[in-house]
Amino acid sequence: MRILAVDIGTGTQDILLFDSSKLVENCVKIIMPSPTALLAERISRATACGQPIMLTGMTMGGGPIKGALSRHTEAGLAAYATVEAALTFHDDLDVVRGMGVSIVAPEEVPRLPDLEIIELKDLDLAAIRQALDAFSVGHQLDAIAVAVLDHGFAPPGMSNRRFRFEHLQRVMAKRPELAAFAYLAQEIPDYLTRMQAVAKSIDVDVPLLLLDTGVAAALGALQDDEVSQHDDLLTVNTGNAHTIAFHLCGGWIGGLFEHHTRLLNAASLDSLITRLARGTLTNDEVYDGGGHGALVVGGERRMPFVAITGPRHDVTAGSSLSPHRAVPHGDTMLAGCYGLVSACALRMDDWRQEIERALTGSAR
Repeated sequence: MRILAVDIGTGTQDILLFDSSKLVENCVKIIMPSPTALLAERISRATACGQPIMLTGMTMGGGPIKGALSRHTEAGLAAYATVEAALTFHDDLDVVRGMGVSIVAPEEVPRLPDLEIIELKDLDLAAIRQALDAFSVGHQLDAIAVAVLDHGFAPPGMSNRRFRFEHLQRVMAKRPELAAFAYLAQEIPDYLTRMQAVAKSIDVDVPLLLLDTGVAAALGALQDDEVSQHDDLLTVNTGNAHTIAFHLCGGWIGGLFEHHTRLLNAASLDSLITRLARGTLTNDEVYDGGGHGALVVGGERRMPFVAITGPRHDVTAGSSLSPHRAVPHGDTMLAGCYGLVSACALRMDDWRQEIERALTGSAR
């Protein structure tokens, strides 16, 4: 079977065309700039040329694109957006208007000769197909799996950091294991608007699985040869924007925290990891420090095995914990994609054995 796994972050989008008939190491892999980074460049070019912009399409991840939009309007240039595109920048449309953006209906595109129309979306299947076509790689698929970090649609007056962490807590309360965060298309909660937008962008009739990027990285880390030997471990994904850690005890989640990577260094991250393991880390402490929050189910005196994934491994330079850099199937940047494929095995019963055989290297 063939699964297109796409892990969409702030800096990169990591793509794996998993084929169970091949060795995992021989599957097609692509690391490209993230959609938000690419679209931010388009806005910046329009700003440099003095062009007004019109944002259409879907709700997607913010980050670089939000900064580019702010710089555009601060330069005194016009910006228009449909409602769905505008929700990329804030759940409260009045806040978006306050950024200098005019909200218009899709049929109300301004008639300006130099208007730059930019379509927002996290998943560009047409572009991926073009990349595969360029190297004569077929793109017939049996399933698609996508990872994004979804803050969710926060109610008025509520911090999206708190709202996101409350979502993580709700999932944990029902079933404290990583597979609980994996949604098939029809299961996505209404308030996870970014995941809902990804589901709407799928133009092929195949099963779709959505997963949080941090969970995908943790599931991928478990496929590292060294990590797989430990029952008590703590996985930390240092992403370009977010750092998320899970304390896993015999497959169950014993605790987690999520922070913003730019606010961390080796010493502060070591402290968070140690106190998460010991059960002394508090939610308010992480939130007040600029992160999302923490949840501790239990604590231990001894330190679990610590494994690191993600592109920002520089944050751990000089760590007193000597964390293991996980390289599942020889590639740390594809950890999230391998986690997505693993999640498909956990949620798609008919393909479980075939996927697991391929991931363990027993398929030929």
